[in-house]
Amino acid sequence: MTLARNEALTLLTDSLSARRRRGAKRLRALADPTTAAQVRTALEREVLDKRTWETQYQLIMALGMTGSRGDVELLKRLALQPRSATSVNVALGDAIVRLGREVDNDPAPAVWCLQQDVELLADGALRAVAMLRLNFPDTAVDDVLDYAEANFRDLNHKYLPYWPAVAAAGWSGSRVRAFLLRCSQDDRQIIAKAATDALNGRYGNHVSVL
Repeated sequence: MTLARNEALTLLTDSLSARRRRGAKRLRALADPTTAAQVRTALEREVLDKRTWETQYQLIMALGMTGSRGDVELLKRLALQPRSATSVNVALGDAIVRLGREVDNDPAPAVWCLQQDVELLADGALRAVAMLRLNFPDTAVDDVLDYAEANFRDLNHKYLPYWPAVAAAGWSGSRVRAFLLRCSQDDRQIIAKAATDALNGRYGNHVSVL
């Protein structure tokens, strides 16, 4: 059964993490800015328990869909805290890009994430860049490609070039084309397919986002 707005908000204070997570996922889908304050309060409470990282992930994603630039400092503080469940950092990077832009194609939040050396934070930021189809200026495109090329064969995160390749469908220039050609010949099929689509100006079908 699909949860109504108020039912989802009520679940945010449930004693069971799985039910809180269900509420967060529904609020993320609804993307109703009137729920942002309650989502933020729930997140601030949830991050006190390191065991509930899956629920934290969904609350951060919900805040990314409902919040405002005023929530970015909280997200940045959380991003700089050490944690063992680094998937949470993916959500933080995504939400920082969604909420932190002064204008639609503002690259500053994504560039900030690239500069932090926080595991998977950049991956989440680049995912948002691709999903939002942000059209960055050349200097910011260079920053993204510098990062992607420096980590092209990261054995721990071997699909890291995927989101830059998807995002590059909306970019141009010789360096972008050279990056996409390299990706299109890669033995990782998901990256090669994304790059081939991008070379043809298509964003393609994104991998499902949790």
